[in-house]
Amino acid sequence: MTIAWWAALIGLALAIILILLKINPVYSLMFGAIVGCLIGGLNLVQTTDIVIKGGSSVMGTIVRVISAGVLAGVMMESGAANVIARSIVKNFNDRLVIFALALSTLVLTAVGIFIPVAVLIVAPIALEVGQKMHYSKLSLLVALSGGGKAGNVISPNPNTIAAAKGFNVDLAQVMIADFIPAVVGLIVTVVLANIVKNKGTFVPEDMKFTVAESKDLPSLKSAIVTPLVAIVLLLITPVGDILGVKALAGINLDAMYILPIAGLAGALAMRRGSKFIEYMGKGLARMTDVVMILIGAGAIAGLIGASDLPQKVVEVVKTVGVSGTFLAPIAGILMAAATASTSTGVILASNSFSKSILSFGISGTGAAAMVHTGATVIDQLPHGNYFHVTAKAVKMDFKERMSVVFWEMLVGLSMTIVATLMYGNFF
Repeated sequence: MTIAWWAALIGLALAIILILLKINPVYSLMFGAIVGCLIGGLNLVQTTDIVIKGGSSVMGTIVRVISAGVLAGVMMESGAANVIARSIVKNFNDRLVIFALALSTLVLTAVGIFIPVAVLIVAPIALEVGQKMHYSKLSLLVALSGGGKAGNVISPNPNTIAAAKGFNVDLAQVMIADFIPAVVGLIVTVVLANIVKNKGTFVPEDMKFTVAESKDLPSLKSAIVTPLVAIVLLLITPVGDILGVKALAGINLDAMYILPIAGLAGALAMRRGSKFIEYMGKGLARMTDVVMILIGAGAIAGLIGASDLPQKVVEVVKTVGVSGTFLAPIAGILMAAATASTSTGVILASNSFSKSILSFGISGTGAAAMVHTGATVIDQLPHGNYFHVTAKAVKMDFKERMSVVFWEMLVGLSMTIVATLMYGNFF
């Protein structure tokens, strides 16, 4: 039995309303899925089957996200992420400090650190620099958040994993496809942050900063081992395909293997092998909320997938005469805005609309890139945790944090436009 499109829309709208009312997103998404199924004419048993089937559809993503927890745990708990960030800022002169801050969060997110955590790591450095250079906190957060968004689309983070899984393509392919949009995002970030460096409030002159003792942190050479190993292993198969080297192309190492291997290699290089188990546990703990969100997103995606909503959307697109290419970025933008989460937005957009998007002749990699970049446009809204975590990181009140949303949106939009121009099937 196919659920009516209007029932799926009601279920999705209910889930969004509950999230906006600060109800736990996991329960909001699951409740919306249940209500949508029931008003769509399914009985309790059929509704259960849809919710379970939807949750099962994201298991591949969940397994890889759990594996990513090993890499993230090693990078964050060992201090490697902090070392990399400080080294980047230290090696640029004062005139390029905005670029250095943006590059720091780009690199941290690109190597697997969650974007809110990346901002938290670099924020004390940014505030210290902002005090010295007399740059506004608006400028600092635009640099940190914009750089993080750019790095987020080329990282082995849950959102990239979800995009790859949703369109059944290799994780590395999505990371490579998003590289040029990410570079454009970094450039736009630096330009915008410099434009607003004299607008808004500034870092108080009497603010004190504490710097971690160098003896507690690994060296830069050992700190970069984890991301370096991950990148090399992730790129083996795509590079083999490009160069036509069968020996390399035949090595199909999944992220499920690569990310823990990279984490272990990094721990050993930093001489923290004895703490590896501890890092694994803490990394897994950081992934728990993400895993739960993915289950909720899977449930609502199951509702949409069991309805005729995707087909109705395709009919509307064709009737209006708009290129079907735009369905991919629009789906990413709307779903991420609704849930205030890049990962959840990508899950909903790719799992619910992948068949419809691909029906317009777009490649799986191109579709994943457009949905993924689209999900970075307005995912930083107040009903999500990123908005509040980043506000606290640079000591902003609600009103001032809201003023950053527009500039962050421009960064995400620039990457989306570039990805759409690169991979859209307009002809």
